[in-house]
Amino acid sequence: MNSQPTAAPAPHPFTLRLALGLVGVLIAALTSGLNDRVTDIALADVRAALGISYDQGSWIVAVYQAAEVAAMMIAPWFAVTLSLRRFTLSVALGFAAIGALLPFATNLPLFITLRVLQGILGGALPPMLMTVALRFLPPPIKLFGLSGYALSATFGPNLAAALAAFWTDAVGWQFVFWQIVPPMLIATLLIGWGLPQDPTRFERFQQIDLFGMITGCSGMALLIMALVQGERLDWFDSPLISAMLLSACALLLVFLINEWFHPLPLFRLQMLARKNLAHGLLVLAGLLTVALSGSALPSAYFAQVEGFRTLQFAPLALTIGLPQLIIAPLLAALLNLRWIDCRWMLTCGVALIVASCLMGAQLTSEWARDNFWLIQILQAFGQPMMIMPVLMSATSVVLPPEGPFASAMFNTVRGFSSVAGGTLVACFLSQREKFHSHSLLDQAANRSWLMSAGSSASASATAPLLPDGSISSSENISQFSTLVKHQAMVLSISDTYLMLIGFAILLVLLTAWLPKRVWPPQTLIQPVTHTPGK
Repeated sequence: MNSQPTAAPAPHPFTLRLALGLVGVLIAALTSGLNDRVTDIALADVRAALGISYDQGSWIVAVYQAAEVAAMMIAPWFAVTLSLRRFTLSVALGFAAIGALLPFATNLPLFITLRVLQGILGGALPPMLMTVALRFLPPPIKLFGLSGYALSATFGPNLAAALAAFWTDAVGWQFVFWQIVPPMLIATLLIGWGLPQDPTRFERFQQIDLFGMITGCSGMALLIMALVQGERLDWFDSPLISAMLLSACALLLVFLINEWFHPLPLFRLQMLARKNLAHGLLVLAGLLTVALSGSALPSAYFAQVEGFRTLQFAPLALTIGLPQLIIAPLLAALLNLRWIDCRWMLTCGVALIVASCLMGAQLTSEWARDNFWLIQILQAFGQPMMIMPVLMSATSVVLPPEGPFASAMFNTVRGFSSVAGGTLVACFLSQREKFHSHSLLDQAANRSWLMSAGSSASASATAPLLPDGSISSSENISQFSTLVKHQAMVLSISDTYLMLIGFAILLVLLTAWLPKRVWPPQTLIQPVTHTPGK
């Protein structure tokens, strides 16, 4: 039997002090997201500095992301039990301390251990942002607070490329880890001064969902590691990947059954009967995948076709990231208008993303950075126009006592979807590149005369063969091979843009079918004036 929701804590008046405390939580959550993305982007430089091989470095990414997502499942429960303020402060300080120590950990096992611990602490911070927003923000500014949460999905990831390039190219690789220390110290000061101190609730340990924590966190961690390592180890041809996937599925199935019946669960699955919340979780998973069209695909083109370093394509990511500081609050203000339906804003956001993907699908090997500016501008508006309505719609059906349950589910889906979406796009790119490479080489073999030069003097990369079919030079055939590889990558990126358009259209169909109309939060505190049946 499920217990009734826990009584809501006494409301706190919204003052400047509380507002600064919420800003501290926002800084901590954004810093956590930046740490994850910056480290991934700068991993090659970190590996070179520490003498770590590519295969070993891949596990650094895998274990951090696994620990991060697993922590998102349990952080809200511990925040309620140990008090929100104390838990957030402890996690933030521990996260900063490990960041300060990591550059000195030259031993690989120690380095990986610290990254796991940092992943656990870093994963606990984003759920705190949603928890405090749902609990402390009064209705008139609730959407502005949620726009801060949206920044963690739009602003932070697109700022990471510029920061990674700055630290590795201009300062030093150690600052990839040390960058988090100053903002985290500022965040802890604001949190410690601004957030009210709740009483601890140690009696909750008597009903702790320990079995759910073990099965859920273990299953999610195994699933994340399998997704991150699957392409490198050739998926089900690897006994390790097969074992991790099968174990993860079994553990997560047991976890979900346990959550349904546990009196004090991590996830209150019964809340999914509310269509708007179910829609929010499903669309969140899809839009995080679709949003990769604004980051992963341009960076793949410039890195693998143009040979750019991170610094050279970072301005494109900033085109999406920096405007979010203005666009996100602006959209929150629009959603506060009663006549604006958030479902229509989501649809308009999808339309902008589809338009940008259609433009990206016209990609050729002649494109330069200037060809991407309009695509990125459409992404800059389209991404928050999808995320903000999802946050508004999903949280509208969540009562204050249910905030920790919603935060745990929302952030776990977000963390998992970011990894799963990245894996899907990477696998699709890899498979389409192989397909196009085989097709191009097959066409070249069947039409060898198109690659034949009249003489050795006129031979080139585009015509590397002599009239008798022999190779003119090893340099020409090597350059021809590079051209084929680049063209295959260009075609595979174009295909991926089209694939993501399909995902975006599914989001619109899901939005047309599932959620109900919701109203701005501040209008719900006014006297009810609607007529029966409306």
